Amino acid sequence: MSRIGKLPVHIPAGVTVKCENNVITVKGPKGELKQEVNPLISVELEGDVLHVKRPNDEREARAMHGLYRALIHNMVVGVSEGYKKTLELVGVGYRASNNGNVLELALGYTHTIYVVLPKEIKVETKSERNQNPLIILESCDKQLIGQVCAKLRSLRKPEPYKGKGVKFEGEVLRRKAGKSAGK
Repeated sequence: MSRIGKLPVHIPAGVTVKCENNVITVKGPKGELKQEVNPLISVELEGDVLHVKRPNDEREARAMHGLYRALIHNMVVGVSEGYKKTLELVGVGYRASNNGNVLELALGYTHTIYVVLPKEIKVETKSERNQNPLIILESCDKQLIGQVCAKLRSLRKPEPYKGKGVKFEGEVLRRKAGKSAGK
């Protein structure tokens, strides 16, 4: 039995869950999310607790059991509390600003990079003196916010010598020593 899959999903007050035709809809104060569920998996709603069950112990059913329980749990947490990620720009002259959902980045290239973010994501940029610029992303969809963060990070990955690039706030980078000085 999947350790994750057999855990119940507790639904907080203010969140509604509907299961129709293998599609789960979760609605809450932060938004609404939908997820299609594999027909091998059944979802049962009992009061304010949701159980994810599988019919047999076949390999595919076992794999899907924990996956869909985790996805449903992430949806419930997303619409009730939301997710927040903070990216930090480390480097001389690296800047970030936003105009609505269009993010403008200066990452040491000869040109400015413009990234249009999905409308489900709220973006905020902070630039304070003697501090690295920050990009703060908020959304109710954990998958989407993770994908957007990965895309922004891929524009200039942190390098191991000086640590310059786009990194998550609080991320510890593995640093390398530079070349040693001559004799």
